Amino acid sequence: MPKKIPMRQCLGCREMKPKKELVRVVRSPEGEVSIDGKGKKPGRGAYVCHSAECLKKALRSNALGRSLEVTIPPEIRDQLVAEMESLEAAE
Repeated sequence: MPKKIPMRQCLGCREMKPKKELVRVVRSPEGEVSIDGKGKKPGRGAYVCHSAECLKKALRSNALGRSLEVTIPPEIRDQLVAEMESLEAAE
């Protein structure tokens, strides 16, 4: 019997993809929002593709804020987009 692959929905493009293909954005118990590269940080998580465009879409529509149950300030938005773009460049 094949092993079940966990699927998650990208908040930007709304496509279901395997969890390993997505990047987790996490809100820590202290309320700090950051990108979780390893997927192990504690807190509430939401998933987006490895694409700055999908992250921008999720931020524009406020899907990320609703999913994490927090208002994301503009400086954190810019930081998240910069972090995602650096992850894209590293690939």
